[in-house]
Amino acid sequence: MKARTMNTATPSGFDPVTIGIVSISDRASSGIYEDKGLPALQDWLTRALKNPITFEPRLIPDEQARISATLIELVEAGCSLVLTTGGTGPALRDVTPEATLAVAHKEMPGFGEQMRQISLRFVPTAILSRQCAVIRDKSLIINLPGQPKSIQETLEGLKDASGQPVVNGIFAAVPYCIDLIGGPYLETRDDICKAFRPKSALRPAL
Repeated sequence: MKARTMNTATPSGFDPVTIGIVSISDRASSGIYEDKGLPALQDWLTRALKNPITFEPRLIPDEQARISATLIELVEAGCSLVLTTGGTGPALRDVTPEATLAVAHKEMPGFGEQMRQISLRFVPTAILSRQCAVIRDKSLIINLPGQPKSIQETLEGLKDASGQPVVNGIFAAVPYCIDLIGGPYLETRDDICKAFRPKSALRPAL
């Protein structure tokens, strides 16, 4: 699956960004069941970001060499951010972390640590998850869980009944990380996920 899609409903005046979204599943990629990972990623990112987004979607099987090649392809295509979903458990066919680490120039272990902390709020088996994040060239690559609900919780974090953050989602740190590696300035919608930057890194509000 290589169809490029664009979010054209976003206001102008913000940096455009190209984002790779990769769903990794033997059964979904072979058509046994409908993939839910790509729609979940695209929906959340479209709601969370003010930037014009070009999506580069890929639906591929759990094959380590194929995953690594896809990640390299997306980085070379100019994706500042690449999000994967699926293949991060302990099963024999779960090789997404290995494929991701194989293409890394730098590891970013804090993302995986925080993802597991969020998931542990719900299930003790979150300790079996092996999500990781890396930098390759000027791209940030993050492995996410496989379920749409877990994808949202991991990216967005947890909020109390009044909407105040209880546990920060990992996406709060993504825009500043992309700043530091030379990518576009990502603007988030605070009601979905408020990005954190030091004051010295903030741009004036549009």
